[in-house]
Amino acid sequence: QVQLVESGGGLVQPGGSLILSCAASGFTSDYYTTAWFRQAPGKEREGVSCISSNDNTAETDSVKGRFTISRDNAKNTVYLQMNSLKPEDTAVYYCATTSSFYLYCSLVSGSYDYWGQGTQVTVSS
Repeated sequence: QVQLVESGGGLVQPGGSLILSCAASGFTSDYYTTAWFRQAPGKEREGVSCISSNDNTAETDSVKGRFTISRDNAKNTVYLQMNSLKPEDTAVYYCATTSSFYLYCSLVSGSYDYWGQGTQVTVSS
């Protein structure tokens, strides 16, 4: 049973930084693609950033230059470094993963099989 646990959310002032972590367990594959999604109140869930089986990455335009995704395979953990945070970044952030091998990752939620419970990020002064 694959399980994902997010951590690192919280309250931060505009311009501040946070690092989100997504710890995975129960994988039987060495190749997996993972993404971060977010959902703000009253809005649809959107893909934020992803990292493919061979470490290609992608980001949505609104976070380019501010957010960076990375992973530590030894720890089965994927990180989302978020800098220069804005109030519009406020949302519940979810990580999602699939054990299917993908050369390039996707920011479409249907591409992922397993989801975490989410962590709240609030950007406010």
